[in-house]
Amino acid sequence: MSEREILSNYVYKIVASIIQNGVEDVVISPGSRSTPLAYAFSSIEDVKVYRQVDERSAAFFALGIAKAKQKPVALLCTSGTAAANYYPAIVEAKYSRVPLIVITADRPHELREVGAPQAINQIRLYGEQVKWSAEFPIPDGAEQTLPFIERHVARAINIANTSPLGPVHLNVPFREPLLIDFKKQLPTVHFKGSFLSEIVPTDEGKNLLSEIINNTKKGFIIVGELALGTDLRYMWEFVRKVKWPVLVESLSNMRTNIPEDCKEYLVATYDALLKDEQLRENLSPETVIRFGAQPVSKFLTILLNQSQPKNYVVVDEDPMFRDSTSVSTHFIHASVGSWMSEISVQSNLDNSYLSSWQESEVIAVKYIRDYVKKESDEGAMVRLLLEHLPNGSDLFVSSSMPIRDIDTFLLPTERDIQIFANRGANGIDGVMSTAIGFSQGRIDRNMYLLIGDLAFLHDVNALIATRYQSCKITVVVLNNDGGGIFSYLPQSTVKEYYEDLFGTPTALQFEQVANMYDMNYEQIKELDEMETVFNKQSTNPLRLIEVFTDRQENVIAHRRLWQQIHSELKK
Repeated sequence: MSEREILSNYVYKIVASIIQNGVEDVVISPGSRSTPLAYAFSSIEDVKVYRQVDERSAAFFALGIAKAKQKPVALLCTSGTAAANYYPAIVEAKYSRVPLIVITADRPHELREVGAPQAINQIRLYGEQVKWSAEFPIPDGAEQTLPFIERHVARAINIANTSPLGPVHLNVPFREPLLIDFKKQLPTVHFKGSFLSEIVPTDEGKNLLSEIINNTKKGFIIVGELALGTDLRYMWEFVRKVKWPVLVESLSNMRTNIPEDCKEYLVATYDALLKDEQLRENLSPETVIRFGAQPVSKFLTILLNQSQPKNYVVVDEDPMFRDSTSVSTHFIHASVGSWMSEISVQSNLDNSYLSSWQESEVIAVKYIRDYVKKESDEGAMVRLLLEHLPNGSDLFVSSSMPIRDIDTFLLPTERDIQIFANRGANGIDGVMSTAIGFSQGRIDRNMYLLIGDLAFLHDVNALIATRYQSCKITVVVLNNDGGGIFSYLPQSTVKEYYEDLFGTPTALQFEQVANMYDMNYEQIKELDEMETVFNKQSTNPLRLIEVFTDRQENVIAHRRLWQQIHSELKK
């Protein structure tokens, strides 16, 4: 068998094994050393190939597809620093629990650490940021090589798909020549498939949860961002059964599509409410049950730390359960699922405690709903954006102030709107790439991105992807000329250094960026312009809406809202 035949059989076996184990999408950044695999993926109709030349953006793009489809996505690049550019997205994938199959082509062993070009140490390149890493053998025609590949691909994808979901890394070295014989039909894969189990608690865990719920007078449920693929029907059934206040973060997607019989228990305005010290004291719980990640709210964290609940139960699919407060008292190893219907509940919650949450929620909702009648700042723009999103919309939200404004201004609604973000590592890098990738995975929905000017600048190369595949997305940039979130922090009081180190104004506007990528561009400077702009029909699938706001005005208006709510609560 010729070297070319050996190489062809090798790469097509990798591709066949990846497809056999459920991967449908691959994102490729072109490069020389990855040529054999790029050819193999591109020549087969069983997998959808996306292109993005910027590896850093490509990795976030793949992350977005995986988040949208709730399935692993393969990611392929050449050797050297190309692979290093994947690192930020891999970190995000680990902490946001998104399955990525990272494939880095590599130089052969004899070209490593001898000064060869584009040869860096890629063995375990991503360290503890991936769940598993494997080095593949050089294509050699040995009898054991192809079976090894089959099972290592299956193992990698199983590990990526096992809770908590996350990235894995396959390093694949190639010698030149890199050309292959193209095949239209994939080789047979002898390893047929894997069957992963649902994570359910022990009977002891279920009985403990029942006992805690039934003996609680003052308690609430927290629902943060849930694992990919979570069936919310089980959460709603649990809410109906327990009948406790449920503090729902916007990323839980339990503020939208709300069943009628669950509305009375939802508390969406908890962050605004808990800014009041007296209310935190009044609503101090003896029991808290949390599903999903800890919400973004700083003041919910303060309440947990101050109250030190007698029972703080974290339900998580990862044994390394998340508890940044160090307040938890119990951990139940489980995913949200059918086991929750087996919990025996005879709730003895104090009715006055539930009423206190409900009455406070009504007051906060009234002021937030009326916010656009009184203010014209960034928060009002966000509130109007939420009101004008059409049914069937996905809104991807940048970290920093945008996600906090969504958490403040997204009120419970029956409308079909879903909120997503990169909240694993909470960075502002790669946000636009992720959103564009996300749009590829849910093409039947309206896709919007809400992002600040610095995060937009950080990832403007994301738009290169729109030149290689059809994309449909509306990007809303909140341009307050700098880092708006720092205006709310103690750093803002040190005037001498604030603008240079934290405000970091650039004085940039983005119309020319829109022109470069053939996007429809519109700008909004006044609140009353927003409705007109959003109601415009555009034939261009790519829209960039730049909203100009003032950082100082934003701070004043937000604090005025919180003060009004707290004053009303004290009456």
